[in-house]
Amino acid sequence: MPRERFVPTPVLYRDPIPFASTEDAWFWFVQAQEARAAGARFKAGLGDTPRPCEPLDVLRAVDRLYRQRRLLRDHLAVLVHYGRRLMAPDPRRRAEQKAHAIWREALDAIDPVLRGKGIVR
Repeated sequence: MPRERFVPTPVLYRDPIPFASTEDAWFWFVQAQEARAAGARFKAGLGDTPRPCEPLDVLRAVDRLYRQRRLLRDHLAVLVHYGRRLMAPDPRRRAEQKAHAIWREALDAIDPVLRGKGIVR
């Protein structure tokens, strides 16, 4: 019986496209984590839009800020809650005004880190 040969799939290199905003990067990260939790497997370079990072790069940046105490549990809770909803808190809604302030603080802390790494334009 002939043995099957491994033939690698050719990957066309395309220049990575940075995210337009930190908010977009966060929503992309949350979607990737949700897909991973559902059993999806990731391979670099196979997405529709090439990105300058992996989802874990965003996680590492947030983790580092949390360990430096620049992000608190409240920040993480709001980021996760609204990230799963795929929409930022609306400052016009009375119930979401405090969450919006926390959301902005968190993204303002994350933004310089992601810009420095070239993940966000």
